[in-house]
Amino acid sequence: MTTPSTPSRLAPGDAAPVFSLPNSDGGTTSLADLRGRKTVLYFYPQADTPACTQQACDFRDSLASLASAGYAVVGISPDPAKAVVKFALEQHLGFPLLADEGHEVAGLYGTWGEKKNYGRTYQGLIRSTFVLDEEGRIELAQYNVRAKGHVAKLRRDLKID
Repeated sequence: MTTPSTPSRLAPGDAAPVFSLPNSDGGTTSLADLRGRKTVLYFYPQADTPACTQQACDFRDSLASLASAGYAVVGISPDPAKAVVKFALEQHLGFPLLADEGHEVAGLYGTWGEKKNYGRTYQGLIRSTFVLDEEGRIELAQYNVRAKGHVAKLRRDLKID
């Protein structure tokens, strides 16, 4: 049994939870839209903050090598749609960001839960990354990742470069 403070975690081989969310292009993106290609799906806490900007820009700067290895990139945050549109445009990301304002999708992926920061405990987004296969199954699940250096580690894990 899980509680809101201990979300259920996904593991390799699990089916990726189905979703449909507003995207930074003004439309919607669903899990069905990602089928047929490998996808790096990463969850980040808040657009336009230093760590999240660093992570998004690291993905942007690695986009060509990820794409040449067959991977698309999609980011998800609990921000409103307006914020992800602004963030994607300001940072010239070149990949979609999705707005999960009610954090329902984050809950399905086990990325919404208890966090501790400076002695304070609260509910929030747990920075995490998933690699989905062409059929929408989890190939790799990484929870509690650090923004700095994460993309480089992910590239090593995927044996890119």
